[in-house]
Amino acid sequence: MPTFCAPDGTRLAYRVTGAGAPVVCVPGGPTDSRYLGDLGGLSAHRRLIVLDLRGTGRSAVPEDTSSYRCDRLVEDVEALRAHLGLPRIDLLGHSAGANLATLYAARYPANVGRLALVAPGTRAVGVAITAETRREVARLRKDEPWFPAAFAALEAITAGTGGDWEAIAPLYYGRWDAAARDHHAAGRPDNEEAVALFAAEGAFEPEATRRALAAYEGPVLLLAGEYDVNSPPRSVAEFAGLFPAASLVVQPGAGHYPWLDDADEFAATASAFLG
Repeated sequence: MPTFCAPDGTRLAYRVTGAGAPVVCVPGGPTDSRYLGDLGGLSAHRRLIVLDLRGTGRSAVPEDTSSYRCDRLVEDVEALRAHLGLPRIDLLGHSAGANLATLYAARYPANVGRLALVAPGTRAVGVAITAETRREVARLRKDEPWFPAAFAALEAITAGTGGDWEAIAPLYYGRWDAAARDHHAAGRPDNEEAVALFAAEGAFEPEATRRALAAYEGPVLLLAGEYDVNSPPRSVAEFAGLFPAASLVVQPGAGHYPWLDDADEFAATASAFLG
């Protein structure tokens, strides 16, 4: 697995799959990037450069753990771009990683070609997701056998009276089948400190980021899953509206991992945008 050196000396790893023009992929979590796989066959269209964020996967744990903060991780992405020798990068971020991709585009707009935000987290831009918005999306699954327990757990979490995150796992997938269960088990973050400090105080300055995005001129795709309680389509649409000209796609029947729910649909949408 190839590696490079971050500005503070931390050794970071990335993996390469596919062929063609590169696209740098930033995972969420923060967790081991293996959960992205080859993004539903997107590697048949583009060469995926998939970064393991510091302290996850095969990347080293930093000496200064405050460097887990999202805004500080921007310089890791910039170091990867320089390491690859690319004047500009096409950039894809998923979930929490979309926050990082957004901050990178805001700080280094001239270094980004195309920006794809998949089931994006919205903290970087201050889009609040209400409990009722999450309930609306969850209720689309009311005929599923697992729905009563999952919805009760969601209600408790949004009310601040519960924390059974395992019970709501089915709400993150378009189909709660064996593949989804295996994917969920394999994708659990294993560095709790990296997760806890990712959004530490000072990580996000939404108003400044919104101003930067209002002047952002590059092509942008925001892709939401119809059933995604984490990144509901309504909230992703609000996010898309912060760019002068962003494309919004809602993938039918998909949850938080749209390449798993319908690989062909996802790869077709992403490859058409990325070129």
